[in-house]
Amino acid sequence: MAVRALVASTALLLAGCTADPDSGPVVVTPSESAAPTTPVASIPPVFAPVGDAETIAEGLTAPWSILRLPDGGVLVSERDDGRIVEVLEDGSLREVAVVPDVVSGGEGGLMGLAHLPGDGDQPSRVFAAYSTETDNRIVRMPLTGEPGDLELGEPEAILDGLPRGGRHNGGRIAFGPDGYLYAGAGDAGAQDSAQDPDSLGGKILRMTPDGEPAPDNPFGTLVWSLGHRNPQGLAWDAAGGMWASEFGQNTWDELNRIEPGENYGWPIVEGQAGDERFVDPAVQWPTDEASPSGTAIVGDTIVIAALRGERLWFASPASTTPTDVTPAFEGEFGRFRDAVPGPDDEVWAITNNTDGRGSPREGDDRLLRIPMEEAD
Repeated sequence: MAVRALVASTALLLAGCTADPDSGPVVVTPSESAAPTTPVASIPPVFAPVGDAETIAEGLTAPWSILRLPDGGVLVSERDDGRIVEVLEDGSLREVAVVPDVVSGGEGGLMGLAHLPGDGDQPSRVFAAYSTETDNRIVRMPLTGEPGDLELGEPEAILDGLPRGGRHNGGRIAFGPDGYLYAGAGDAGAQDSAQDPDSLGGKILRMTPDGEPAPDNPFGTLVWSLGHRNPQGLAWDAAGGMWASEFGQNTWDELNRIEPGENYGWPIVEGQAGDERFVDPAVQWPTDEASPSGTAIVGDTIVIAALRGERLWFASPASTTPTDVTPAFEGEFGRFRDAVPGPDDEVWAITNNTDGRGSPREGDDRLLRIPMEEAD
């Protein structure tokens, strides 16, 4: 299908005021605290989608996470049946593993995937976040084989006991540029847990590959930041800044620049509040325009997969604070669950119409390739 022409959304620059929730995306005026942490010369260009979106694979069932491997292999998690499938060069799907003890229901099931290359002492490993009957947990599995014949070994739990609920299970995991594993943990419906520093609910966590707190975490625990409702997108820009997208409740979805030890306000505030106790989001959307899940950064552009909004959002520049926030594919492919950088400055994204909340179309769900070009 052809990409629908991009229509830039008007950016409202806030000065501590409350915006109309029907006004579209809202961005914050950049501040000194948002300056790049590396020299400007190292910041890549802004990219924007161009041309047609191409279907790489179809027939996925409630897909949740795309994992592109360094050797060219591609894995996708399927939430409800606990499967990890390999996407082959011809677009066909091959079952690699069914993760044991996955219990789906509500928003739970098999969720995020992450990869850690081998280092001589350890094999290459795939990490997976999923729900059991009683908790959410993270496991790791040895990865062997070549693209087209990948295999996963027995899972080993590195972290269990994360709050599990019918909603707000977080579930996105990713290795940061520092080599540590980050995980989004939702509040699992217990809102007050997000402000409780002793709870792992409503947090972004940072850990070693063994599931231990990273050595310089701000509280000496797994907690990296707090005051989150349901963070499901994690990505890093070229300047080293961490970004997370997060579901709001009734008014605002958020894109936040994450700093260690900071509090992002939930459930005391939702969206930009101008309250010095909390960090305001860099961008916020009315909830019917986003419901943001997976997040990728290509060049200096943040790409956010929107479920209820049924579109991809492109926000730039990532190296400071986005001031250009633009949608694409609105209504063309239905719900989007994840987005990752592809080769040659592409974006790869998966739709999510077969999870019980969407309206499946012929061929759903799909893995899509979206070409990008340097913006003017």
